[in-house]
Amino acid sequence: MLKRSDMIAALEDRNTVWDFIIIGGGATGIGVAIDAASRGYRPLLIEAHDFGKGTSSRSTKLVHGGVRYLQQGNVSLVLEALKERGLMRQNAPHLVHDLAFVVPNYTWWEAPFYGIGLRLYDFLAGKHGFGTSRNLSLKKTMELIPTVKTDGLRGGVVYYDGQFDDARLLINMMQTAVEQGAVVANYVEAKALTKDNDIVSGVVALDNETGAEYHLRGRVVVNATGAFTDAIRQMDDPDSPRMISPSQGVHVVLDHSFLPGDSAIMVPHTDDGRVLFAIPWQGHTLLGTTDTPIEQAEFEPCAFQDELDFLVTHAARYLSKAPSESDVRSVFTGIRPLVSGGSEGNTAALSRDHTLHISGTGLVTITGGKWTTYRRMAEDTVDQAAVVAELDAAPCKTHTLHIHGYVKKPKDLGALAHYGADALHLNNLLAENEAWKEPLHPDTTVCAGEVAWSVREELARTVEDFLARRSRMLFLNARAAIEAAPKVAAIMADELKKGDAWKHEQVEHLTQLAQRCFMMPGRH
Repeated sequence: MLKRSDMIAALEDRNTVWDFIIIGGGATGIGVAIDAASRGYRPLLIEAHDFGKGTSSRSTKLVHGGVRYLQQGNVSLVLEALKERGLMRQNAPHLVHDLAFVVPNYTWWEAPFYGIGLRLYDFLAGKHGFGTSRNLSLKKTMELIPTVKTDGLRGGVVYYDGQFDDARLLINMMQTAVEQGAVVANYVEAKALTKDNDIVSGVVALDNETGAEYHLRGRVVVNATGAFTDAIRQMDDPDSPRMISPSQGVHVVLDHSFLPGDSAIMVPHTDDGRVLFAIPWQGHTLLGTTDTPIEQAEFEPCAFQDELDFLVTHAARYLSKAPSESDVRSVFTGIRPLVSGGSEGNTAALSRDHTLHISGTGLVTITGGKWTTYRRMAEDTVDQAAVVAELDAAPCKTHTLHIHGYVKKPKDLGALAHYGADALHLNNLLAENEAWKEPLHPDTTVCAGEVAWSVREELARTVEDFLARRSRMLFLNARAAIEAAPKVAAIMADELKKGDAWKHEQVEHLTQLAQRCFMMPGRH
């Protein structure tokens, strides 16, 4: 059993000096915790909210080299990402799998143009390839994408990339970090940095559940807070120049009928130069994404109406069944921590590479990058942070480190395959109580027992934690999540020893969040 109380107990010893104190519980921060712990260092990770509350649960669900970056000529970024894509599938096959993408061709030049480009993509992947791209006939294109708009369609090009469940992978990564020896604590917020002789030496942290304050000491502090990077940097130096130019990406979730096959659609060039995807995901259709500059990152970003219009309008150009606002099951928005380098302008032109910065006081900041390259980002960070901390050098071990839940043949596990090796233990738990085998809602296969499992084994603390990140109900069907919230709250209250007031507060919070940011405007 994985207990938050055990994690908090580790914070209470004021004599402990951590090798690393990592601020931020997204893909980058958890990746650093895994890397550091697996090398034999002693890391502590704190997260102000839940693991993956921000961008790490709100991606387009792709493990990819980046066809868009290839178009921009950033071959080095694509090479690195393609290698990391292969390592993600190798180390977490229960959550990372191949996906065919079809580029539909409506003009004579598209087949040779995209065909050549995607063959280069295959070549760069080398031994880490996910499949061989090829040109498709009109008939084959329609077989792979039964709902593609056929008026003027000439054929297509198919290539292969990866797909994953971002939040589920992050939870398994958190468990991996703990298994390697890290201490991780959600709902613990960094409030200030402490210094000795003008060198960062620790963090003042607040337990957002109890109000307890902890003075944590560390040999190095790593800022891995993504879109909120600048807030931590300004704790170090109030005059720090802004490093992040945030951009938000919106996704729309539709019924499975809009894309009933097993293949995705990739539109390489929309009206404003973006790449657009329509992807089959967990029995639904996912449309994404936008790239809209915003002034300031928020913990609960919401879509703008023009972003929703953009996605629905462009999808209608390629799907024979044009979606309308009433077809939208859920909307979710993530924020990209784009590194500005002090420049302003179009976010599409800003760096997608990761950036490692060490301040004059020794604060190590890792930001930028993308989900696919989290492991490499963590490796680079630990290499440099260990020098700052004056720790003995130790080699990186994450290239071949299996993520918690690893199994060779996840499909053999059936409906619980996304739990990987935990599926057996979860089935044992479900067998204890027949009621726990019942779906939480008629529109989902998520069952009641998974709620108890998330509390006992995955550090879920709130109804939102379960409906948004331990399961994906909020991201797939916001209305169903609202309707399931009271049942989830009742089970969690029993597990966490909470009362009626807590249950009411949890349901109210989830309902308001879903209506404000996960549902189409006017459809509450």
